Amino acid sequence: MKLKTHEANRHFAKPAPDTTGTLIFGTDAMRVALKRQDLLKNLLGESAEEEMRLTRMLAGELRQDPAALSDAVKAQGFFPGPRAVFVEDATDALADKIIPALEDWQSGDAHVVVTAGNLKPTGKLRKYFEKHPFAFAVGIYDDPMSRDEVQTELSKAGLNNVDGEAMRDLEALARALDPGDFRQTVEKLSLYKLGDPSTVTPDDVQACAPASTEAVLDDLLHATAEGRAPELGPLLSRLEAQGIAPTRLAIATTNHFRTLHMAASDPEGPNKGIFRARPPVHFKSRDRMTRQASRWGASKLETALDMIIEADLTLRSTSKAPQMALIERTLIRLAFMAARG
Repeated sequence: MKLKTHEANRHFAKPAPDTTGTLIFGTDAMRVALKRQDLLKNLLGESAEEEMRLTRMLAGELRQDPAALSDAVKAQGFFPGPRAVFVEDATDALADKIIPALEDWQSGDAHVVVTAGNLKPTGKLRKYFEKHPFAFAVGIYDDPMSRDEVQTELSKAGLNNVDGEAMRDLEALARALDPGDFRQTVEKLSLYKLGDPSTVTPDDVQACAPASTEAVLDDLLHATAEGRAPELGPLLSRLEAQGIAPTRLAIATTNHFRTLHMAASDPEGPNKGIFRARPPVHFKSRDRMTRQASRWGASKLETALDMIIEADLTLRSTSKAPQMALIERTLIRLAFMAARG
């Protein structure tokens, strides 16, 4: 059966006993691997490897020995407890080698965990798992971590006492980092608070957060909003050398100035507006963006947004104008607007 995100998270956290198998697929191998680790740990417990209740095999091995999966699923170990067979890097071309083992599955056999890259909805392997009444198909997509997933990572690390502002900071980090990097940050935070029963604060989060997330792009946006035009050229050169597309710069600039406009328009002031922003503003930028919103004002920010959107539309049109030069000119005009106050 096909599982939606919240259903999949429940399945990974508490797998149903005596079920046939789980297919986990997606373009991001790290995200797929993290979910697979959670599933196997919660299905088998901590000592599965030592007790030989987990069998690993590469999907390619099935080409040489198609019966290997069926044999592993049926094999009985020396230790009691649930068993699993993990098949890594499957493709739809191997569906005919994997499906027979699942069709021959009986109660008491090992749970089959299959990981794969991006699988088409019409592919044989994915369709089989989605239609099977006692097997599960889970697509892992490049969406930011949900609040529930963030809280799950915190709970696993023993961080159950987090104040509201620190939680907002952690959610902002979860949007900026890959899940694996966020998990490492949470582990670092757990060690940082080891033996300290006090509430996790924003200062604790800041002490453990990675030193930079797209720092050059952040520097460019802040320099633009703060009127520091001479700094834009070198920053743009660095971003261009890193392969950042002009359209991505336009999107990032639009998002930054929309957040400033929302904050400047908040009836309770820019400080409250920045805290209400969705997605949350990264805690390291919060004070700076509050000052930027106050300096610009809502009316001036509306003019700025019109300029950015016009540039974005030109970039996406059939215009032959040099794209990086176009976005650079727009950012310089914005910086001069900011400098005039």
